[in-house]
Amino acid sequence: MATRTQPHTASAGRSHVFAAYDLGKDTLYGHLKPRKNRMRFLEFCRHLRSLYPSETRIAIVLDNFSPHLSTEKNTRVGDWAAANNVELASIPTNSSWLNRIEAQFAALRYFALDGSDHTSHKEQGSMIRRYIIWRNRHADDRRLRAIVNRVNVA
Repeated sequence: MATRTQPHTASAGRSHVFAAYDLGKDTLYGHLKPRKNRMRFLEFCRHLRSLYPSETRIAIVLDNFSPHLSTEKNTRVGDWAAANNVELASIPTNSSWLNRIEAQFAALRYFALDGSDHTSHKEQGSMIRRYIIWRNRHADDRRLRAIVNRVNVA
Protein backbone atom coordinates (compact mmCIF):
# COMPACT_ATOMS: atom_id res chain seq x y z
CA MET A 1 0.00 0.00 0.00
CA ALA A 2 1.15 3.52 -0.67
CA THR A 3 -0.09 6.85 0.59
CA ARG A 4 0.29 10.12 -1.25
CA THR A 5 -0.44 13.48 0.46
CA GLN A 6 -1.08 16.67 -1.48
CA PRO A 7 -1.75 19.47 1.06
CA HIS A 8 -1.27 22.23 -1.54
CA THR A 9 -4.09 21.20 -3.88
CA ALA A 10 -7.72 22.27 -3.98
CA SER A 11 -8.75 18.73 -3.08
CA ALA A 12 -6.26 18.45 -0.22
CA GLY A 13 -5.95 15.15 1.56
CA ARG A 14 -4.67 11.71 0.85
CA SER A 15 -5.17 8.98 -1.65
CA HIS A 16 -4.20 5.42 -0.94
CA VAL A 17 -3.06 2.77 -3.39
CA PHE A 18 -4.02 -0.77 -2.51
CA ALA A 19 -1.72 -2.86 -4.66
CA ALA A 20 -0.74 -6.45 -5.27
CA TYR A 21 1.99 -8.01 -7.36
CA ASP A 22 1.61 -11.43 -8.94
CA LEU A 23 5.12 -12.88 -9.06
CA GLY A 24 4.20 -15.68 -11.48
CA LYS A 25 2.51 -13.42 -14.02
CA ASP A 26 4.75 -10.38 -13.35
CA THR A 27 1.57 -8.32 -13.11
CA LEU A 28 0.75 -5.37 -10.87
CA TYR A 29 -2.80 -4.74 -9.65
CA GLY A 30 -3.90 -1.55 -7.97
CA HIS A 31 -6.93 0.29 -6.63
CA LEU A 32 -6.99 3.89 -5.47
CA LYS A 33 -9.14 4.64 -2.45
CA PRO A 34 -9.78 7.84 -0.48
CA ARG A 35 -9.41 6.04 2.85
CA LYS A 36 -7.39 3.17 4.21
CA ASN A 37 -9.26 0.90 6.55
CA ARG A 38 -10.04 -2.75 7.09
CA MET A 39 -13.17 -2.64 4.90
CA ARG A 40 -11.32 -1.13 1.92
CA PHE A 41 -8.59 -3.71 2.39
CA LEU A 42 -11.16 -6.51 2.42
CA GLU A 43 -12.72 -5.10 -0.78
CA PHE A 44 -9.31 -5.27 -2.44
CA CYS A 45 -8.72 -8.81 -1.16
CA ARG A 46 -12.07 -9.86 -2.65
CA HIS A 47 -11.02 -8.34 -5.96
CA LEU A 48 -7.74 -10.29 -5.88
CA ARG A 49 -9.61 -13.51 -5.09
CA SER A 50 -11.87 -12.93 -8.12
CA LEU A 51 -8.83 -12.94 -10.45
CA TYR A 52 -8.08 -16.64 -9.86
CA PRO A 53 -10.13 -19.84 -9.82
CA SER A 54 -11.47 -20.57 -6.33
CA GLU A 55 -9.53 -23.84 -6.14
CA THR A 56 -6.25 -21.93 -6.62
CA ARG A 57 -4.82 -20.97 -3.24
CA ILE A 58 -3.46 -17.46 -3.20
CA ALA A 59 -1.15 -15.85 -0.66
CA ILE A 60 -1.32 -12.16 0.17
CA VAL A 61 1.82 -10.77 1.77
CA LEU A 62 0.98 -8.15 4.38
CA ASP A 63 3.30 -5.38 5.48
CA ASN A 64 2.83 -3.26 8.60
CA PHE A 65 0.06 -1.15 7.06
CA SER A 66 -2.49 -0.40 9.80
CA PRO A 67 -5.46 -2.24 8.18
CA HIS A 68 -3.23 -5.30 7.88
CA LEU A 69 -2.26 -5.12 11.54
CA SER A 70 -5.89 -4.70 12.58
CA THR A 71 -6.67 -8.16 11.21
CA GLU A 72 -5.05 -9.57 14.35
CA LYS A 73 -7.62 -7.76 16.54
CA ASN A 74 -10.63 -8.15 14.27
CA THR A 75 -10.99 -11.56 12.62
CA ARG A 76 -13.28 -10.49 9.76
CA VAL A 77 -10.52 -10.44 7.11
CA GLY A 78 -8.89 -13.61 8.50
CA ASP A 79 -12.23 -15.42 8.58
CA TRP A 80 -12.90 -14.37 4.98
CA ALA A 81 -9.43 -15.55 3.95
CA ALA A 82 -9.88 -18.96 5.59
CA ALA A 83 -13.23 -19.42 3.88
CA ASN A 84 -11.90 -18.39 0.46
CA ASN A 85 -8.64 -20.35 0.09
CA VAL A 86 -6.46 -17.29 0.80
CA GLU A 87 -3.38 -17.26 2.98
CA LEU A 88 -2.46 -14.01 4.73
CA ALA A 89 1.29 -13.85 5.35
CA SER A 90 2.72 -11.01 7.43
CA ILE A 91 6.30 -9.87 7.09
CA PRO A 92 8.23 -8.86 10.21
CA THR A 93 8.39 -5.21 11.28
CA ASN A 94 11.15 -3.25 9.49
CA SER A 95 11.46 -5.92 6.80
CA SER A 96 9.85 -4.20 3.82
CA TRP A 97 12.79 -5.35 1.71
CA LEU A 98 11.33 -8.88 1.96
CA ASN A 99 8.15 -7.75 0.21
CA ARG A 100 8.58 -7.96 -3.58
CA ILE A 101 5.98 -5.26 -4.19
CA GLU A 102 8.29 -2.61 -2.71
CA ALA A 103 10.36 -2.65 -5.92
CA GLN A 104 7.16 -2.14 -7.89
CA PHE A 105 6.31 0.89 -5.71
CA ALA A 106 9.77 2.31 -6.40
CA ALA A 107 9.13 2.04 -10.14
CA LEU A 108 5.65 3.56 -9.77
CA ARG A 109 7.12 6.52 -7.90
CA TYR A 110 9.85 6.94 -10.53
CA PHE A 111 7.59 6.77 -13.58
CA ALA A 112 4.35 8.34 -12.30
CA LEU A 113 5.06 10.56 -9.29
CA ASP A 114 8.64 11.85 -9.09
CA GLY A 115 8.95 15.40 -10.36
CA SER A 116 5.21 15.67 -10.91
CA ASP A 117 2.93 18.46 -9.80
CA HIS A 118 -0.52 16.95 -10.15
CA THR A 119 -3.21 19.56 -9.55
CA SER A 120 -5.75 17.11 -8.13
CA HIS A 121 -6.15 13.61 -6.77
CA LYS A 122 -8.11 12.78 -9.90
CA GLU A 123 -5.16 13.74 -12.09
CA GLN A 124 -2.71 11.88 -9.86
CA GLY A 125 -4.96 8.81 -9.76
CA SER A 126 -5.23 8.86 -13.52
CA MET A 127 -1.44 8.93 -13.81
CA ILE A 128 -1.09 5.99 -11.40
CA ARG A 129 -3.73 3.96 -13.26
CA ARG A 130 -2.07 4.75 -16.60
CA TYR A 131 1.29 3.70 -15.18
CA ILE A 132 -0.07 0.34 -13.99
CA ILE A 133 -1.53 -0.35 -17.45
CA TRP A 134 1.76 0.66 -19.11
CA ARG A 135 3.81 -1.35 -16.61
CA ASN A 136 1.84 -4.54 -17.23
CA ARG A 137 2.16 -4.13 -21.01
CA HIS A 138 5.88 -3.34 -20.82
CA ALA A 139 7.09 -5.60 -18.00
CA ASP A 140 10.34 -6.19 -19.90
CA ASP A 141 11.16 -2.50 -20.35
CA ARG A 142 14.86 -2.10 -19.56
CA ARG A 143 14.34 1.08 -17.46
CA LEU A 144 11.62 -0.61 -15.42
CA ARG A 145 13.76 -3.75 -14.94
CA ALA A 146 16.74 -1.64 -13.84
CA ILE A 147 14.71 0.08 -11.10
CA VAL A 148 13.07 -3.15 -9.94
CA ASN A 149 16.36 -5.07 -9.90
CA ARG A 150 18.10 -2.29 -7.97
CA VAL A 151 15.43 -2.39 -5.23
CA ASN A 152 15.00 -6.17 -5.06
CA VAL A 153 17.75 -7.28 -2.72
CA ALA A 154 16.24 -10.48 -1.33
